[in-house]
Amino acid sequence: MLDRIPIGLYYSHVNEMSPTVFAPSPSAGTPHTGVPLIFQILGASRELQSRLEDALAEIGLSPGKVGVLHTLAEAREPLPLSELANCNKCVRSNVTQLVDRLEADGLVRRIDDPDDRRVTLAALTHEGRKSYVKATRVIRGQDEAILRMLNPVEAAALVRVLEQLTS
Repeated sequence: MLDRIPIGLYYSHVNEMSPTVFAPSPSAGTPHTGVPLIFQILGASRELQSRLEDALAEIGLSPGKVGVLHTLAEAREPLPLSELANCNKCVRSNVTQLVDRLEADGLVRRIDDPDDRRVTLAALTHEGRKSYVKATRVIRGQDEAILRMLNPVEAAALVRVLEQLTS
């Protein structure tokens, strides 16, 4: 569930453009709402991301921090920062900053790699594990909120459509 948490926030100059500028042509074959489907999808994504960020902020976390905690929790052992970066699909400098913040919060600690003194490992602390468990509850709650808006048929259809769009 948490293995696809994006660390970076999506931003594009397109966010600043009015979606009505790109009204679909009548022959586009899409339902006409006055707003192109792509902008509806992006708008829904931004809204859901914002809701998740707000909910996680209540427990002092962000999606990026949760991504790092998830990777460390799943690994069940300290990991090099380069591996954290790879697992979270971001550059090492982003992970370094996230680990800095998580370390300041007492959720992660840095340790020297016993096999290579040039490498620093990140380890999940007891508090980090507790925060990760809280984050999974928050994420589950956000999922449940979405599912309450949909009936089972709509939920199944949404999952299928999202899989199609991202495959």
